[in-house]
Amino acid sequence: MSLADLTLAEAFAAIRDRRVSPVELVEDVLTRIDEVEPRLHAYVAVDADRARAEAAELGPIRGPLHGIPMGLKDLIDVAGTATTASSQVRAGHRAEQDSTVAAQLKAAGAVLLGKTHTHEFAYGLTTPQTHNARNPSRVAGGSSGGSAVAVAAGAATFALGTDTGGSIRVPAALNGIVGLKPTYGLIPRNGVTSLSWSLDHVGPLTRTVEDAALVLSVLIGQPVPIGLSDLTGLRVGVPSNYYFDHLDPAVEAAVREAIDHLAELGAELVDVEIPMTRYLQATHWGLMVPEATAYHERSLRTVPDQYAADVRVLLEAGELMTAGDYLRAQRARTLMREEWTRLFEKIDVLAAPTVPMTAVPAGQETVTWSDGTVEAVSDAYVRLSAPANITGAPALTLPIGEDPDGMPIGLQLLARPHGEPVLLRTGHALERTRLTVSR
Repeated sequence: MSLADLTLAEAFAAIRDRRVSPVELVEDVLTRIDEVEPRLHAYVAVDADRARAEAAELGPIRGPLHGIPMGLKDLIDVAGTATTASSQVRAGHRAEQDSTVAAQLKAAGAVLLGKTHTHEFAYGLTTPQTHNARNPSRVAGGSSGGSAVAVAAGAATFALGTDTGGSIRVPAALNGIVGLKPTYGLIPRNGVTSLSWSLDHVGPLTRTVEDAALVLSVLIGQPVPIGLSDLTGLRVGVPSNYYFDHLDPAVEAAVREAIDHLAELGAELVDVEIPMTRYLQATHWGLMVPEATAYHERSLRTVPDQYAADVRVLLEAGELMTAGDYLRAQRARTLMREEWTRLFEKIDVLAAPTVPMTAVPAGQETVTWSDGTVEAVSDAYVRLSAPANITGAPALTLPIGEDPDGMPIGLQLLARPHGEPVLLRTGHALERTRLTVSR
């Protein structure tokens, strides 16, 4: 096995035991980048010289991220480097100081390889300039598509992304890796370009749940236990509505098999009804669209032609929304959070699909469901992930199988706010029993 294919935990163990040096690990991952980047386009920019220098300068081991090569979504400031947000609007930009998360990771000994592509300003679910790691003719997912593809391809041992409506979980699921959207506000967003400040989250993309726990522990400054495989006493909610509507049969079969496996591990399955589902899409858009437009107000007026057409249309649409629309969306979110609080009084974890279908061919704009309903691809990908952004609940996706074309399928686990330990424990239990697809 190439060093580039090691999990974070495996790589750290090799460094800790002096079987591998940070320089050797970084060099192997840089070689992998050279091999895959021409066809995958995961990175906006790679700074190989900087990565080699950082690895060579590391001293005594600082913790589980010591010497580990990482990619950062190109919304995350690193002093002296560009934060382009994959947009012409940011041409010539240079960050003056590190974002909080970049500083934390640097202090922990992680080595920056470069900045990964995002759908422009994170305002989309496909990241069109980047190609799926499993099949380059398919979409990467977005908006953290570059981060997900880099990790899946061995072009980074871990990466950070952002998630406003599924932008960590969607590309993680479509590329067969793990993605964690933590509780809203748990990880600081200082120095991270915003899409929608009341919905944005920063989180890790990794190859395993164990790796996600290791990154999270550094970002929050305390260990996150993941436990063993016995899930006795865990109450797992199985949605009777919404999450299994308009779903690809292969996805549904894999997710229900995974849920049954949780029961075999000792969990109690509880049928639950998802509250206020008819308001979810309107609430998400009612919050995100005006907040995004407000953030881009100045540049939208001065350099509108420098935005991609799909993003510019969304930003211009935000100018048509009234203050009343925004306030109604805020009120709806408050009511939803109250209802979801009551939901999690009955269960510990909610188990559901991450996305309703696997990665579609690049350029496909719609999906037609068995009942004849036509849905935009972007709407389909955000539909099952947005509830966790609206409510602020933590959500984890992990790979659980493949469709007939060999494309990865993801299981999504949600918990009450600050329930990351139970999410990671549950996901890790599935990993330990080898239910997930092999790397």
